[in-house]
Amino acid sequence: MGGWYSAYRTELVGLDPSSPISMLKLTKKADYGLIALRHLAASRNPRASASAKDISASYRIPLPLLSKVLQKLARAGLLISEQGTNGGYRLARDPHEISALEVIRTIDGPIILTHCFTEHDEHECSQSELCPVREPLRKVHEGILRLLSSISMSDLSHEEMQIPSIPSMVSSIQPSGVRIETETR
Repeated sequence: MGGWYSAYRTELVGLDPSSPISMLKLTKKADYGLIALRHLAASRNPRASASAKDISASYRIPLPLLSKVLQKLARAGLLISEQGTNGGYRLARDPHEISALEVIRTIDGPIILTHCFTEHDEHECSQSELCPVREPLRKVHEGILRLLSSISMSDLSHEEMQIPSIPSMVSSIQPSGVRIETETR
């Protein structure tokens, strides 16, 4: 799958710290949650619903796993589960009001770039007071959270989605004299 959001997860959600893979990434569950909510947001009818089976078949997602993800999103108030012959799931709120960050946090919990500046840190780093990258990484972490919170399910439902400007988010962490080159089309 992948996409713009495929690089934002940590070992707290299954990335093995001893793995040679060092990037952050979404879990499959979060990916499937975003796919399902995007599917519902793309409908022109705001009251439209879709069954887990229909969504599963449309995107070749394993039905048992998708069902668990949809149930979790419903318990969190992002989806409404409707029973009956025409039942299924529908968005609980306007797709403009549901952010990618909210969906990811609902499925995977907090997004943590590094443990040293989170409230979830149980083992304080012995390098914390002298660490030269702690503050820049905190700013990167905040930038990632701002980026994900600025992307709504409505945004994801458009094929021509514009990616928010990343250079403005990272400018505050650049060493002086460094310039980010951006591609202009």
